[in-house]
Amino acid sequence: MTDQERHIAVWNNCLQIIANNIDPQQYNTWFKSIRPVSLDGMRLTVEVPSDFFREYLEERYRDLLRLTIRRAIGADAQLFYLVRPVQNGAGMVLPAGQAAAPTNNPVSISTYQPSGTPSPFVFPGTQRLRINPRLNPVYSFGNLVEGECNKLGVSAGESISMAPGKTPFNPLFLFGGPGLGKTHIAQAIGIAIKERFQDLQVLYVSGNEFKTQYMDAVKGNRIVDFIAFYQRIDVLIVDDIQDLVGQGSQNTFFNVFNHLHQNGKQLIFTSDRAPVELQNFEERLLSRFKWGLSAELSRPDYNTRLEMLRSRALREGVSLSEDVLTFLASRIKTNFRELEGTLTSLVAYATLGHREIDVELAQSVTGNIVGEQSTEVTIDTVIKTVCEYFNITRDMLLSQTRKRQIVQARQIAMYQCRNLIQNCSLSTIGAELGGKDHATVLHACNTVQDLMSTDKLFRQWVEDIENMIVVPVER
Repeated sequence: MTDQERHIAVWNNCLQIIANNIDPQQYNTWFKSIRPVSLDGMRLTVEVPSDFFREYLEERYRDLLRLTIRRAIGADAQLFYLVRPVQNGAGMVLPAGQAAAPTNNPVSISTYQPSGTPSPFVFPGTQRLRINPRLNPVYSFGNLVEGECNKLGVSAGESISMAPGKTPFNPLFLFGGPGLGKTHIAQAIGIAIKERFQDLQVLYVSGNEFKTQYMDAVKGNRIVDFIAFYQRIDVLIVDDIQDLVGQGSQNTFFNVFNHLHQNGKQLIFTSDRAPVELQNFEERLLSRFKWGLSAELSRPDYNTRLEMLRSRALREGVSLSEDVLTFLASRIKTNFRELEGTLTSLVAYATLGHREIDVELAQSVTGNIVGEQSTEVTIDTVIKTVCEYFNITRDMLLSQTRKRQIVQARQIAMYQCRNLIQNCSLSTIGAELGGKDHATVLHACNTVQDLMSTDKLFRQWVEDIENMIVVPVER
C-alpha cells in the first residue's frame, strides 16, 4: 500500500468504527461527506465542508473521534481539519411512506380552575389530557429535498431530532421568505422526535394562535391554566413567530420560554425575517431568540428545484419527461411552494383535458402563473445586464484581469448563464466569457452559491441581476 493510499484506508477504518457507535442518520449527515486528505506520521488531516461543520463535530463527537483515531493509528494520533467552502450539490431522498399523524400520550396538567380551558386543545374538567401535536405527516424529512438553500436548517433539525433540548441549537430559529420550507423543516423535526421519543409532548402552534389563546385565557380569567398547559410541552414549535405582537402575550411567552429552556425543553421558531429585523418585540425576548442557532433559508438554486420536482412527481405517482422537468425548474425560481403549485396545476390540466404532459402544456401553465418572459435569455443578454449593473464595459468583463470586482462580476455572469439558459453547456459559457474552460465555470458557479449563503449584499447583487434579466410581461 502506498503512502497516498494509506490515509484513505485509515480513514475508512475510522468510519467503520464510528458507524458502529452512532445512529445511521447522524453518520450519513455528519461523516459521509468528510474526505481524508493526508496522513503524516501520527497526524491525520480530513476535509470538512465548513467551519460550522467542524465546530459541530468538535462539540458533539470530540471524544468519539479522539478514541477512534487512536485505535486506528496509535496512542499519539492527532486529527486536523481542512475547511473547504460548501460546494453546490443538491441531495435527494426517496419519499417516505404515508404515515399516520403523530400523537401525544395523555398527560396530567394541574388546573387551578376546574372549569377552565387553558387552550383549544384542553377540555373542561379533564385531568388526563391528550394534546394534539398538530403535525402533518406529509412534512417529514423523507419528503424534504435538501440543497444549499436549506442545508444548515436541515442538518441542525436532524441533530435536534436525535437529542431534543440537548444540542447547541436551542432555540432553533428558521427564517426566510414565503414558500422556502420553514414550516416543512419545523414540522419534520417534530415528526422525527415523535418517532424516536414517543413519551415527549410535541406541539406545533402559530404565533397568531398563541396570541389568540392568550387573549381568550385573559378574558376567561384562566391565564394560570394557560401557562400551566404550555409548561408541560417538551418540544414547542411556533410558526410565524413575527405575528406574536402585543405586550401581554409577549410577557406570557417570555415566561413560557424561560421555563421550557431552563428545563431542557426544545424550542423551534420560524419567521419571515431574522431576529434582528423583528418589529415591536421586547429586547429581552429578541435576545433569547438569538441564544441558539438562527438559520436562514434562501431561494432554491436550479439543481435543488429540479430535484424537488422529481421528488414531488415521484411521490404523486406522476411520470414527467426530463424536458418538462428542466423547463419547470428553469421557469419557476421563487420558492418551493410556487414549484409545487405549478406541478399541481400542470397535472390537473393534463388530467382534466386528457392531454399528455409535455413542454407545450408546461409553457401554457407556467405562463398563467409567472407570466411570459419578455425576451429569450442568451449569454449576450446576461453579459449586457451584468455590465450594466456593475457599470463596467464588456471588454473589462471578458478580460484576464484579477481585480476582485471584475472577477466577481464574471463569476455572477457564469452563474446566471448556467441557471437561466436551458441546454447551455459549461464549455459554451466559458468560451463566451473570456475563453475559460468548463472547470473554471463550475468553480465560479460554486463560488457564487457559497457567497450567496454567507454574504447578504452579494446575494442581493445576484438576485437583482436575475430580476433584470427575466422580466415578466405586464398583463
